[in-house]
Amino acid sequence: MTKKEKVQFVIDTLENIYPETPIPLDHKDPYTLLIAVLLSAQCTDVRVNTITPLLFSRADNPYDMIKLSVEEIKEIIRPCGLSPMKSKGIYGLSKILIEKHNGEVPQDFTALEALPAVGHKTASVVMSQAFGIPAFPVDTHIHRLMYRWGLTNGKNVVQTEKDAKRLFPKELWNKLHLQIIYYGREYSTARNWNIENDIIYKTIGRKNLKK
Repeated sequence: MTKKEKVQFVIDTLENIYPETPIPLDHKDPYTLLIAVLLSAQCTDVRVNTITPLLFSRADNPYDMIKLSVEEIKEIIRPCGLSPMKSKGIYGLSKILIEKHNGEVPQDFTALEALPAVGHKTASVVMSQAFGIPAFPVDTHIHRLMYRWGLTNGKNVVQTEKDAKRLFPKELWNKLHLQIIYYGREYSTARNWNIENDIIYKTIGRKNLKK
């Protein structure tokens, strides 16, 4: 298979398995998505979705969020881990959104990445899933699968994102990155990987990879 044929096989297979790609983090608008994505760092989506209703019942917009103290936010989000850093980030970004952006989440990578605790991946998720602007957020699943499939050298997530954007059509990025995440969780896990069930790896993947 040529690389172009491999890429098309990935696209076709994922579209067949996951024709619909619901956003895994519960939210109602760009602000609540931003907070949910921030909380998801080193935390499962399932756990985030159990914590955000508790937080958003108190504050689901930046104006109400800054009425809470950092300590109050930290206590609510503690089960998500990294609560000292995340609580400061949530409070700080909420304050900046009010002061600089009229309380709205900006549709701009530079402005998003300037917010406390918001890195490139978080900004990419918000741009993609909240605003529909083409982006290719690379998480651990995408980084792992792109390497297993021989579509990147696997050195770092920055290179993986560049390779993904180069190989896949821009109009598919927003859906495709979710499809790859779902596939990674179901068929190509980091641990207890069952290669026999991983049709994409069996068809196009690097050979002799250890489980």
